[in-house]
Amino acid sequence: MEARIDYYSNPLAAKFAKHINAAGRSLSGAALPEGIPNLVLIRASQINGCGVCLDMHTKDAAHEGETPVRLAMVAAWREATVFTEAERAALALTEAGTRLADGEGVRDDVWDDARKHFDDDQLVALVSTIALINAYNRMNAITRTPAGSYEPGQWG
Repeated sequence: MEARIDYYSNPLAAKFAKHINAAGRSLSGAALPEGIPNLVLIRASQINGCGVCLDMHTKDAAHEGETPVRLAMVAAWREATVFTEAERAALALTEAGTRLADGEGVRDDVWDDARKHFDDDQLVALVSTIALINAYNRMNAITRTPAGSYEPGQWG
């Protein structure tokens, strides 16, 4: 597969990427429970069909100690017994926030469940992570950026 355009070598894209990457860095240290950001990044990327992000975030999660079973079960998290209630709430919010066009938006029960597990700063970090990964997914999926060659830590 070839990319439609070499998005990341384009000067305008590089300028945009600098700013979107800075937005991502602002979330570091947001005190989300360990592992939840990776689960969010993986689930949104699965929904959006973004191979580049799936490649990166599954490899990074494994590199950080995530188990193969949990990685394999992210797509079927509702039926899986390997996730905590907080992780399940984060995954539900991720799905709702990623599938906005499906008509339901983010239902109150999904938000209320997330609210049970996360304080305001954590909710802001969670919502921001969902928004950010959806932007990255769209850039890569639209341009058909090839996936499979990422090495953990490659992009910072």
